[in-house]
Amino acid sequence: MPISPIFLQKTTTTRLFTARKRSIPAMTESSTEIRIAVETDWPRIVEIYNQAIDDGYCTADMEHISIDSRRDWFELHTETEYPIHVIISNGEVAGWSSLSPFRHGRRALAKTIEISYYLDREQRGLGLGKELMTATINAARALDHQHLFAILLEMNSVSIGLLEKFGFTRWGHMPDVADFGSKRSGLLIYGRKI
Repeated sequence: MPISPIFLQKTTTTRLFTARKRSIPAMTESSTEIRIAVETDWPRIVEIYNQAIDDGYCTADMEHISIDSRRDWFELHTETEYPIHVIISNGEVAGWSSLSPFRHGRRALAKTIEISYYLDREQRGLGLGKELMTATINAARALDHQHLFAILLEMNSVSIGLLEKFGFTRWGHMPDVADFGSKRSGLLIYGRKI
């Protein structure tokens, strides 16, 4: 069953930023839209994820991915079961989220899903994560899922803050399991009933 358009949003946001050549604030208006990802979005999704890998605190992946290396993952994520959403800002994919199965094939866990989300580093801090999270939680509800959780590095304080704003609480901690060579990080599990 396709997701009702009520869960996909189009909004207009006013952003305040400091102009480069002047110290006075400048206002811009931008339009955002959240929709189901299509295959032509895959390159941008990969690009944004690879930025997160480069940043070193958003994912435990350490090597860049490609469409080919993640083709099975993309094909698993269908609109009717495990959608990928993209947020469009000023005509470009600015970020994405996905709903993924947990312990795929185990029927007792079929209504428990994992949420993941990533924003282009130039689009962070502008409120797009909140818009994307709202739409993704609404989509999970519409698909009749009951529990939603995220697995994240404990050093990712921005993501922890976003999850907590949306009613997620800490469900688990695996200390120092992510080994980046020069540093280690624990993994946190944040979840909520939806």
